[in-house]
Amino acid sequence: MSEEPKKDYSVFYIAGVALLSVAVIVAVKMTENEKFAPIKQQLEEEATQMNIRVISTTE
Repeated sequence: MSEEPKKDYSVFYIAGVALLSVAVIVAVKMTENEKFAPIKQQLEEEATQMNIRVISTTE
C-alpha cells in the first residue's frame, strides 16, 4: 500500500481569490462611471455656458 501525495491547491485558491477581487473592483468602477455620468454631463454643459467672452467697452 503506497500512499499517493496529496496535491496542494493553495496556489489555485489564491489565484481564484485574486481574480475575483479584480473582477469586483472592475465592476464597482464601471458602476461608478455610470452613476456619475449625468453629473459629468451637467458640469460640461455649465462649463460651455460659462465659456463666453465679455467685451468691455471703455468710454
